[in-house]
Amino acid sequence: MVMRARQFDLEEAMTVQSTVSEPLGNTARLQQRIDTTFKRDRLTAIIFVLALWSVIFFVLLQVHTYIGGGMIELVCWIAAFLLVLFNTASITAMIRHYSQDKNYIYSLDIRHLDAGR
Repeated sequence: MVMRARQFDLEEAMTVQSTVSEPLGNTARLQQRIDTTFKRDRLTAIIFVLALWSVIFFVLLQVHTYIGGGMIELVCWIAAFLLVLFNTASITAMIRHYSQDKNYIYSLDIRHLDAGR
């Protein structure tokens, strides 16, 4: 059974944040903050994925001489490829989910950030 994420519109986001002592201002300002936060999170996730690929590749190159070659080396390369492939897929899915529900997710984050001020 496939469950779809509920779309959260900006009016609901404004309702969620209405309990904050200092209102966020107009809807455009809230949407701008949501978009900025999402872009920063997406960039961070992409950087982490690229760093993971780089580190795994570097480690395999460094231990290459200790593996001894043959079938074990092939298994190590395949395992490393599967590791980064599945991690990349999961981060991509996370970014996609966040982009669909960013108004809900980030309006709550912004509300809590503003409440802490």
